[in-house]
This record gives sequence, structure tokens and C-alpha cells, in this order.
Amino acid sequence: MNIDKMKTQHDEIIHKINQLREYSRDGVSTHAQEIAQTVVSMSSVIKVHLSAEDQFLYPFLEKVEDQTLRTMSLHFQREMADIVVEYEKFSRRWNTASKLMGQDEAFRRDANSVLRKVHERMQRENHQFYPRVEQL
Repeated sequence: MNIDKMKTQHDEIIHKINQLREYSRDGVSTHAQEIAQTVVSMSSVIKVHLSAEDQFLYPFLEKVEDQTLRTMSLHFQREMADIVVEYEKFSRRWNTASKLMGQDEAFRRDANSVLRKVHERMQRENHQFYPRVEQL
């Protein structure tokens, strides 16, 4: 199975997380518009990515003969459910500049918590899961 597009989406998401770090470091209120736009843009990429996983990747992996890979796939799929809920709350909370103004520390705390989970999850997929999928 070709997962190049999914890997590219991971790169896009990681780039956006890094942009958010820079904006946050330079001042959340100062960069409220840029942060809100980045959150909205990142959310779009994440939605497309999750849809591709749910519609194509996971159903494909349910049918492979490799039991270890099927189990790994199921684990990644279940684990993602909790992360998605947290990310959706985060994105709704911080998707407009007006919500960010004067909320520098609250945004930083929330971003550190939620985006760290998203980032760590993608790194595990990139290093543990995707290489196994590509071996098929």
C-alpha cells in the first residue's frame, strides 16, 4: 500500500505545529491571527488525514495476513480516538483571533499538552507503524 500522501500530511502537520510554537514563543496575542489561521489550516489537514486512515488504511490492514500488523493497526486506530477528541476541543477553543487575545498562557498550556500528543503519535506512526505498512 502506498502511504506517501499520509507521510506528506504528517510533514505538513509537524510544520504547522512548529509554526505554532514560533508564534507562541513570540507572543500569542501578538500573533493571534496567524495562530488561528494555522489552527484552522492544520485542522483541515488532520481531517483529511484521519479520513484517509479510516476509509482506506485501516480497512485495508484488517484484511492482511500479518497478525502483528493487524493488531498494531487496531491499537493505533483505538488510541487515535482519544487524541482526536482532545484535538477537536483544542481546535474549537483556539480557531479565531478573538479567542486567543489575552490568553497567551492558556493557549501555551493547551498547545503543549494537546499538540505534544499529536506530534508524539505521528512520530510513532512514522517510525513504528508506517515502515511495517510499507513492507506489504
